[in-house]
Amino acid sequence: MVLVAPDSFKGTFSAREVARAIAGGLRDGGLEAEELPIGDGGEGTMDALVATLGGELHELGVSDPLGRPIEASFAILPDGRAVVEMAQASGLALVKEDERDAWAASTRGTGELIVAAVETGASEVLVTVGGSATTDGGAGAVEVLKEAGVKPRLEVLCDVRTVFEDAPRVFGPQKGADPRMVKRLERRLDKLAAKAPRDPRGVRMTGAAGGLSGGLYAYMGAKLALGAAYVLDTVGFDERMREARFVVTGEGRIDGQTLTGKAVGEVATRCRQSGVACHAVVGSNALEDFEIRLLDLASVTESGTKAKLRKTGMDLAELAR
Repeated sequence: MVLVAPDSFKGTFSAREVARAIAGGLRDGGLEAEELPIGDGGEGTMDALVATLGGELHELGVSDPLGRPIEASFAILPDGRAVVEMAQASGLALVKEDERDAWAASTRGTGELIVAAVETGASEVLVTVGGSATTDGGAGAVEVLKEAGVKPRLEVLCDVRTVFEDAPRVFGPQKGADPRMVKRLERRLDKLAAKAPRDPRGVRMTGAAGGLSGGLYAYMGAKLALGAAYVLDTVGFDERMREARFVVTGEGRIDGQTLTGKAVGEVATRCRQSGVACHAVVGSNALEDFEIRLLDLASVTESGTKAKLRKTGMDLAELAR
């Protein structure tokens, strides 16, 4: 059996679609394949968890990053926990490039999703963060939670280790911030942190999603976890991986960040530690050869369409003969 455990190709294919295409090619090549969609805490993580664990989706109207009405979903898992994916309400993909406003963009919609999840009776809320349009330090979400008078048990799944005070410098430019705006955003986050019940500055992962993770940590007592490791543990990756002939993973782009907790990096590390070969199938490969060797990837293949993903699965099956 081959385990196919990819993340989504952001903005292109869901993790489910990628897994289905690669697994189809492996089966065409005569191998058994198990599909295990995964996520790293960013966009697509909710879908990956529901695909493996089951659950029920709830849809409602919330605010997008610029305050406009939008339909978004959260999930209730079979064990009673809720999953809120902030990209559903506060994601960069919801804002056209010429609309990006790093100062005005708010996480209020994410807060509205959390409140709705709590009102369904969720025992705990997993907030998956990544791909945000915002740099408000979670102020919008915290405000909504306070207005609703709720303080749920929160665990925030982060796709980066960035600290709170670095969020504007690291992520602000992609959200429309010029150097002057970056400084303004840094001052705003500094003020937000200074009056918080616990200071998020200097704490790793608090800068994820423009500081949303840090705001929930500082004001709502949220726990923070690296998303890729959390998801792999939750879906039982290690047990499945040890039973596999080899593993195929992937995501839309791999680069230097892959070495520090992204989905492919976490999968590759676990495979290396268990002596299981790991192949990566990606939309774009920006890793240097020595970085590929560090991850101990058996191969890296660029495949940007479903047809190519399926073909790569067939090629890997041929190699395994």
